Amino acid sequence: MATLITGGAGFLGSHLMERLLERGEKLVCLDNFNNYYSPDIKRKNISEVEKKGTFELVEGDIRDKDLCSKIFADMNIDKVVHLAARAGVRASLEDPLLYQDVNCRGTMNLLELAHRRGVKKFVSASSSSVYGNNKKVPFAEDDWVGEPVSPYAATKRAGELFCHACHHLTGMPIVCLRFFTAYGPRQRPDMAIHKFTRLILNGEPIPMFGDGTTKRDYTYYSDIIDGVVASLDAEVGFEIINLGESNVVELRRLIEVIEENVGKRAEIHQLPEQPGDVKITYADVSKAKRLLGYSPSVHIEEGVRKFVEWYRENF
Repeated sequence: MATLITGGAGFLGSHLMERLLERGEKLVCLDNFNNYYSPDIKRKNISEVEKKGTFELVEGDIRDKDLCSKIFADMNIDKVVHLAARAGVRASLEDPLLYQDVNCRGTMNLLELAHRRGVKKFVSASSSSVYGNNKKVPFAEDDWVGEPVSPYAATKRAGELFCHACHHLTGMPIVCLRFFTAYGPRQRPDMAIHKFTRLILNGEPIPMFGDGTTKRDYTYYSDIIDGVVASLDAEVGFEIINLGESNVVELRRLIEVIEENVGKRAEIHQLPEQPGDVKITYADVSKAKRLLGYSPSVHIEEGVRKFVEWYRENF
């Protein structure tokens, strides 16, 4: 039997595959290597994973029902970690129909095939963006999430609802994980820590949307992976669980931490607030601690230092 990782060539997917290979699991990676950012980056990720062990790599789309059906049937899939998605809040404003198609139809396709196959566990990646501009902090899983402020956030909430309906009708164990601003080595180049590091080192101005007071719960990738692996192992029916560091960092402070590690001052280009962005993300992780034994341990200063070290070695 094998575990299917969708989006396995991406940032978190490639790290998850390494972790699961280290504990001897049989894996199938499904990724379409789309051009949201350079496919070469994802192919490099895969080459790093290959150093940890062997796995099946299938290049294809989660919306392709015939291909996915063949994967489930021919490769004896009994667990799924669904990370594949069209990513990015801001980009979703430009092409919302693409986000709806990939993130909603793709998720439904996988859920239906997983149910028909009798999959033992389905873990699906959601996002802290589903909380919108909630005033109550930290964000808890039973908070109101009916007012997303971007198409991306709406598709992620829809994915959770599809998962709940599937569990209700079929009994398939499903965990939806709300990731809070994951970062670290292999992070997407459009994300703030990666982008700011690159621009500061190159002596180029960094864009700062708003006055720098927005706050994020930055979560180091290894803590996220701990939570995903624990979710695969947990005996649950249906759960939605936050995975964050449960600490907030103001944007101006984040820039300072990157400056300290890069050894250069940033030239800041201040821009208006972006539609779709939220003021704060802040995870209540008490449920993750209770159900998964989750215990995030990498604080922003250590995480940024490790990221900058990785960036210097690779770029």
